[in-house]
Amino acid sequence: MKKTLSLIIMAVVAVAVSARDDRRELMQLWYDRPATQWLEALPVGNSHMGAMVYGGTTDETIQLNEETFWSGGPHQNNSTRSLGRLAEVRNLIFNGKEEEAAKLINQDFIVGPHGMRFLPMGHLRMKMDGNDKATDYQRNLQLDRAVAETHFKIDGVNYTRTVFASMTSKVLVVRLTADRKGAINMTATLDAPFDYTTKADGKQITMSVKGCKQEGIDAALTAECVAEIRTDGKVVEKCLNDSCNTANALHVEKASEVTMLLSAATNFVNYHDVSGNAAKRNNEWLNAAEALTYNQLLEQHEKEWKRQFGNVKLTLDADSNALLPTDQRLLHFAESKDMAMVALMFHYGRYLLIASSQEGGQAANLQGVWNDNTHAPWDSKYTININTEMNYWPAEVTNLRSTVGPLFSLIKDLSVTGTTTAKQMYGCRGWMAHHNTDIWRIAGPIDGAQWGMFPNGGAWLTTHLWQHYLYTGNKDFLKQWYPVIKGAAEFYLDYLQPMPGTTWRVAVPSVSPEQGPTGKHTAVTAGCTMDNQIAFDALSNAIQASEVLAIDEPLRQEMKKMRDLLPPMHVGRYAQLQEWLIDADDPHNEHRHISHLYGLYPSNQISPFSHPELFRAAANTLHQRGDMATGWSLGWKVNFWARMLDGNHAFRIIRNMLHLLPSDKLAAQYPEGRTYPNLFDAHPPFQIDGNFGVTAGVAEMLIQSHDGAVHLLPALPDDWTKGSINGLCARGGFEVDMTWNNHQLTQATIHSTIGGMLRLRSAVPLKGKKLRKAKGQCPNMLYAPAVIAKPIVAKRIDEGVDANIPSVYEYDIMTQPGQVVTITAK
Repeated sequence: MKKTLSLIIMAVVAVAVSARDDRRELMQLWYDRPATQWLEALPVGNSHMGAMVYGGTTDETIQLNEETFWSGGPHQNNSTRSLGRLAEVRNLIFNGKEEEAAKLINQDFIVGPHGMRFLPMGHLRMKMDGNDKATDYQRNLQLDRAVAETHFKIDGVNYTRTVFASMTSKVLVVRLTADRKGAINMTATLDAPFDYTTKADGKQITMSVKGCKQEGIDAALTAECVAEIRTDGKVVEKCLNDSCNTANALHVEKASEVTMLLSAATNFVNYHDVSGNAAKRNNEWLNAAEALTYNQLLEQHEKEWKRQFGNVKLTLDADSNALLPTDQRLLHFAESKDMAMVALMFHYGRYLLIASSQEGGQAANLQGVWNDNTHAPWDSKYTININTEMNYWPAEVTNLRSTVGPLFSLIKDLSVTGTTTAKQMYGCRGWMAHHNTDIWRIAGPIDGAQWGMFPNGGAWLTTHLWQHYLYTGNKDFLKQWYPVIKGAAEFYLDYLQPMPGTTWRVAVPSVSPEQGPTGKHTAVTAGCTMDNQIAFDALSNAIQASEVLAIDEPLRQEMKKMRDLLPPMHVGRYAQLQEWLIDADDPHNEHRHISHLYGLYPSNQISPFSHPELFRAAANTLHQRGDMATGWSLGWKVNFWARMLDGNHAFRIIRNMLHLLPSDKLAAQYPEGRTYPNLFDAHPPFQIDGNFGVTAGVAEMLIQSHDGAVHLLPALPDDWTKGSINGLCARGGFEVDMTWNNHQLTQATIHSTIGGMLRLRSAVPLKGKKLRKAKGQCPNMLYAPAVIAKPIVAKRIDEGVDANIPSVYEYDIMTQPGQVVTITAK
């Protein structure tokens, strides 16, 4: 009888899960209690402002950020001594004296400052009169609307608080309503963790927050935040302490609805200009918002949000756990079949990127646009030896080109400051940046030789420009950005040096982030694998861009000659892809950086079809490095295993990421915790790149277009029995919708935006109008595979684990702009 009853209950739950609106399982984070810490609060943002909503009842806190509020002021950190010591450092490295070279680098190359930090601006606090015994509580974040809501009941009155960062009006909107007339009596205040002043005047509170000096760089920025109240009740100025001379709070009496508009700004104009007028900006933005009703503000916000967010949707199966509050759903994910939780994480990554990166704003930093820490981990800077790039991995493939403008703006700025760095520090043409930068666009090295002696940050960033061209085929864009792409490649023409005893040219000094070979006590080296891979991409992209634009023939030939002198990749004694030119990998090393697999992802230099030796070596490296790591590293590993065409292993990494970490204080009790209650990624501590990495990884499991074809469902896990995806993008200007069942593709609809040859790759045979079997190499260069040198393979001691190279079907169809191609499985 018990068993029968249990089956009936399970059946009822299953029907409820399948029958309800999918917003909760796919598009909503929700909780049955208020947040008690920042990592439980819910993020809203419009790039310009970020806010963390705690969802309190009588006491509400909304933590605020303004994207340009950073410590320090305009400065650069280039060494004037490095060029004079460069030859000596190179000689020491070539003679095996890397530790001595590192000492010179620390002394004469890395002179500081070491980058400024992203600052929290303050808090909006709202306190309601009366008791705090609330019932019927729920708070949520609706990803498809970018709206956070809090619902509760006190003394028979239903209250709803709605928060959104307007995508069209630059302001944060907070609205509190009650279903009993005159039931709202509340006080609103602003405060900050730094020196600040507040003044209440009429229906506005204005807060001014002083910036911070750091490492000898004086504070050049001041933030101003203005909160304005609209209500059907009465607004009274208040002084909340005995010492204040002017009112510093606003009290609302007997209201049924209260709407607050918050605007924030600093005097930042750009990385070398701080002459802006924060008060003027706030006045303009508030005046524009004041001309609209609340419903108009919400309607315009939702329309713009859905334009960006609504073009992609992933659907996967849910189980009864999908009915749980999000933190509980995460806690029980490991033993569930709640694949819709993966879809939620996928959508959440897209949500966070839209909310933290919009045209005209700053690029998403190490924490997006959200930070409550006066000294954020790693200053919440732009770490450009992986983390900043990872932030934007989902942008092209998940149809978020609206978010890339701030990244491109950062690259443009660095191409200016980095030109000085290249010339002054290394005597090189072109431009470069090391492993970190900030809002002031420093390009010199920071922290120490072990981390900072990385000359490839600028070149890696420019690959995003080239990829944008591959996805869009936009020659006007390529022409505009060609000087930046060319400049990154020109740097290598001078920086690469002959390696003694070989015909190779190598980057020296350099590091493979952030470790050295076995037996070495420093990461400083010459010609590590990642150097050669990034230099290959930088030179190749510039070569191909000049060919497309039919310009710079002499320079193109110089670049081709230099590219041919790069060392090939090496396969070592443990059948691994070597991280360095010497065979010194430790097969038991599980370091979070797997930098030498850059060639597998995000680059396309390692292919199962054209480079099987490298493909197998990459598989061995991944097995040796293990399946657990910090949060962002797991995000990278999802993409690695997707490129290995191993969906089950990629999903295993996702499962490893979806382990709850309730808070940093409980890290010892949750050693495998990699996701916080609000689904922020845990390094730990919080870094947002892991969120973006897993979103890109899920997309990479469903579509790939880097290796000579548009590969449909290349890495579908067994657990994703059926599902659908709409709106993913492929190189060549294609947008793809797919459905699958019983682990196999059932139908795909491909929209060709620019025309051209479409080559499809699939694990199952396909049929469709005018589809023909492919022959030879695909003529569409927008997704052509990389042409690289044959690898050097050592005599192997251990053959390692072989990689699966699948049999596939390939088809061609010539498309016209606007054409829609529908194919099905045979």
